[in-house]
Amino acid sequence: IGVGEHHRKDFAVSAPEVVLAAIAAQTERIHVGSAVTVLSSDDPIRVFQRFATLDGISNGRAEVILGRGSFTESFPLFGLELADYERLFEEKLELFAAVRQQQPVNWTGSTRAPVVDKSVYPTVEKGLLPTWIGVGGSPESVVRTARYGFNLMLAIIGGEPGRFAPYVDLFHRALAKFELPTPKIGVHSPGHIAETDELAREELWPHHSKMMNRIGTERGWGPMSRESFENEADTGSLYVGSPETVAQKIATTARVLGLDRFDLKYSSGTLAHEKLMSSIQLFGSVVGPRVRELLAEQA
Repeated sequence: IGVGEHHRKDFAVSAPEVVLAAIAAQTERIHVGSAVTVLSSDDPIRVFQRFATLDGISNGRAEVILGRGSFTESFPLFGLELADYERLFEEKLELFAAVRQQQPVNWTGSTRAPVVDKSVYPTVEKGLLPTWIGVGGSPESVVRTARYGFNLMLAIIGGEPGRFAPYVDLFHRALAKFELPTPKIGVHSPGHIAETDELAREELWPHHSKMMNRIGTERGWGPMSRESFENEADTGSLYVGSPETVAQKIATTARVLGLDRFDLKYSSGTLAHEKLMSSIQLFGSVVGPRVRELLAEQA
């Protein structure tokens, strides 16, 4: 399960690791990770320490998805300049990559004091902390992810998933250039599952459109129409429908992009808790097995 980081009134969680630790303490098999951690406005050493601690609490089930963040509230909140958006992420990712190796760190940059021959604790007991980079469509971000050999998580929230195929190809070409083994590739997209296609769409539409229109107003987007919602559900990146419909769509995306993983963002605005729980149950008990079955048929 992934929990996102936000610093605004309409999102509940500003400290995903705390929520994830509570989940880890009550579970035995579920992997726990962020979706995403806004590395640009955080300290890379503290991020690693928190997730290494979570890894210990969960007995090796922790992972982190790092990103620049699609919302910018954390920058002024923590005294950072949006003008430094790119530089902050580049330097902090470089430092995080060094810390993740669990060796004494030597690092110099312009965004914080140097680190000179310092070891960081706690460490991850087995191997290295599983790390993904969330990418929303920047070729530079894809190449950066490849340079560090991190897993690539494509955040696809609109349009046909197949349009991201060039980014997957770029990722593989960059890995070959850097002479690195191929890590995992995933997609993170929104959706909702109900017994029928019609019911799923009717349940999701008012809540999804309200959320998108609220965010769109802040960013200068036009309002979401029912037609655009239906188009996204039909051929775009909204995975809404019956278990079979959603499974078929996920399997198609996985084949087109060569995915190792698919994350369904199941929460959407004010959608009722019982509807979310039903969607999760259908995703785990019906959709997941069906996707694996469909992919095995094409193997």
